[in-house]
Amino acid sequence: MVATDFTAEITSLRGTLNQISLVSDPDKLRATIAELEAAASAPDLWDDPEKAQGVTSRLSHAQADLERLTKFADRIDDLEALVELAAEEDDAASLAEAETELVQIHKVLGELEVRTLLAGEYDAREAVVSIRSGAGGVDAADFAEMLLRMYLRWAERHGYPTSVLDTSYAEEAGLKSATFEVKAPYAFGTLSVEAGTHRLVRISPFDNQGRRQTSFAAVEVIPLIEQTDHIEIPENEIRVDVFRSSGPGGQSVNTTDSAVRLTHIPTGVVVSMQNEKSQIQNRAAAMRVLQSRLLLLRQEQENAKKKELAGDVKASWGDQMRSYVLQPYQMVKDLRTEHESGNPSAVFDGDIDDFIDAGIRWRRQQQTAAEQG
Repeated sequence: MVATDFTAEITSLRGTLNQISLVSDPDKLRATIAELEAAASAPDLWDDPEKAQGVTSRLSHAQADLERLTKFADRIDDLEALVELAAEEDDAASLAEAETELVQIHKVLGELEVRTLLAGEYDAREAVVSIRSGAGGVDAADFAEMLLRMYLRWAERHGYPTSVLDTSYAEEAGLKSATFEVKAPYAFGTLSVEAGTHRLVRISPFDNQGRRQTSFAAVEVIPLIEQTDHIEIPENEIRVDVFRSSGPGGQSVNTTDSAVRLTHIPTGVVVSMQNEKSQIQNRAAAMRVLQSRLLLLRQEQENAKKKELAGDVKASWGDQMRSYVLQPYQMVKDLRTEHESGNPSAVFDGDIDDFIDAGIRWRRQQQTAAEQG
């Protein structure tokens, strides 16, 4: 067994932390915290609960980011002192403790480093995620429900609040589609690398002959609209339909027409909401998601114009970005980053941070290559 070169490791950790600090800018974070604290102390803050929650959430995350940065230097210093003490006293237990701490520091520092790569225009936003079953019949609907649970479990692991806005159940099992919010800063930048087509291969539990089935589901991630975005939608461009909410198997779960479907006539974008109890609440939620989708559409159109001017940049994600194979072997593999896991059960239980981190790093590499090209 090769002994760990703690001196080199600690020097490397400090170098990485310095680079992260340069990008994260602790002084700017302190100024942001001061502004948010002033906003949070305003006497009329809770007159608008949604705005108040946004302020308090951003303040909490900014304080946590600053604390991580400022305490990390102390943590590395403590590791160095522990290594020196273990060497002086030839203490194997302390050395083992230092090894464990080194692994933990590398992990958390890696997460901080990935955060510095989230510098897109909307990366700091909260996210709206939609999952839609694709080819594969009932297996695809079941797969869509598995993905919904995976992302909700991922958010739960991180303590990120979520709100399921809409669920459209399939007839036999699973979901035709589902839409939910992740209410945490940088949720969009983080989860945007999950957008694309996901593929599942397994022995179908719905096939009485036990045959292997391949099914697909699509994941869409958009940034949550903010009041400062100024996405104005004239009333005459929106068609509003109301209907009764439905549960599994198509059964009605509401005796009133509280569900709302908004259609943006010029673009054909459709948003449905049925999980709130009143039509007013569903309409407000649907309008928020519609504005978010139109915001992203506008950004995509602007990017398309830039690409047209710059020439063809080959940075396509492709139709299929990740495969989940349960039969004949067990593996989840991202086809863009080549990152893989031999434990699909853990992945479906929300253990997807390594896939997300690899995706963010891959995306940054693609962007850098395109800029240099």
